[in-house]
Amino acid sequence: MKLKHFTLIVALVLALAVLAGCPGGRENRLVVWTFTNEIRDMIEMFDAEAVIGLEIDFSLTPSEQFPARLDPALRVGRRVAPDVFALESAFVRRYIESGLLLDLTELYEEVRGRVLRYPVEIATYNGRVYGMSWQATPGAMFFRRSLALQYLGTDDPAEVQELFANWDLFLETAQRLNDASGGRVVVVSAVDELGFPFYASRSRPWVVDGQLYIDPVLIDYMRIARTLRDNGLDGRATQWSEGWFAGMNDALRDGAGNLVPVFSYFLPTWGLHYQLVPRGVDTYGDWAMIQGPAFWFWGGTWLAAYRDTRHPQAAKDLIRLFTTNEDNLYRWATERGDFLNNIYVVNRIKDDFAMPFLGGQNHYAAFAEKALHIDGSIIQGTDQAIQELFLEAVNQYVQDMATMEQALDTFRTQVRATLGF
Repeated sequence: MKLKHFTLIVALVLALAVLAGCPGGRENRLVVWTFTNEIRDMIEMFDAEAVIGLEIDFSLTPSEQFPARLDPALRVGRRVAPDVFALESAFVRRYIESGLLLDLTELYEEVRGRVLRYPVEIATYNGRVYGMSWQATPGAMFFRRSLALQYLGTDDPAEVQELFANWDLFLETAQRLNDASGGRVVVVSAVDELGFPFYASRSRPWVVDGQLYIDPVLIDYMRIARTLRDNGLDGRATQWSEGWFAGMNDALRDGAGNLVPVFSYFLPTWGLHYQLVPRGVDTYGDWAMIQGPAFWFWGGTWLAAYRDTRHPQAAKDLIRLFTTNEDNLYRWATERGDFLNNIYVVNRIKDDFAMPFLGGQNHYAAFAEKALHIDGSIIQGTDQAIQELFLEAVNQYVQDMATMEQALDTFRTQVRATLGF
């Protein structure tokens, strides 16, 4: 059976499954699908049903399964498609470009000048806005204060930032840390965590005039990753692996069982709260954050609505309630600690934060500054698929399984085979 026929059959089966499980009576209900409990919490916190005048039918699907559920439902149409749904950064742009979403430009116009630029850029296609976000997810470089003080002579974030202000300095300081510690301290646990900072540093997108474009900064990424590996400056772990997490709690060990202190992690807003803090129990208070060599982001959630929803006004009202109502956003941020897309609300609360985990540093104010410099204009719907293949090329080269040109040739071939350009 040909692959395209198999794909169509799978889509049909999924669509029928969605249809079979879809209760009736949609005239008086707004159907909301999401992969995050945050939406359910917002529905309850902001009394959303009373505001929009409809009962809300809420459904939660794990993020990794969400597109497989949403795609066939949108193909079938309004009988089974959700009215409002969440979109994650890994796949948001694919839907923004699909032509299947309700135009939300009027919601954006209500807050124009009050929200960060990059989440709007990501949700804009052909001059119209098709998604709205309440949050922003700028990235930062989190470093161990004790290691910085011992081997660099300072743990002051401003002074440490000067040592990592660009990628050449990053390599120089990484070598300095390693030399001063007798070859013990590595600058990062895994080289693949540097991907998003480099992707955000590109001047042009992955696809230009229908052709794959490899920005020169990505060649720099491969070179720097290989330099780190060849000089013993990374922990040889893989992002999301047990070893990667172990370094957060000063517990990463090499093949001989020796402790490998990890100096820093590149993480976004949510990475601090949901990865570093819960796993850094024994390193609590020994961290600080700086910008590092690049401005970047990773993650985020957008809300969108189906183009042919039965309830376009209620869908817009719900999205407005969650993403533009500044009283609601203030309450959400202060109770949940989420970093917001709304500049005015961020400025209202940013000076009142001090995080003990970061030695009392005001992380919220620091993230607020970083978020202003992020460019979302080059994000495309094919980014996730291309970047997964590019990371394979990076790893091939870093592990000395291929020369750089061999790895890039394989990458080009895979992109052509899977995406057609």
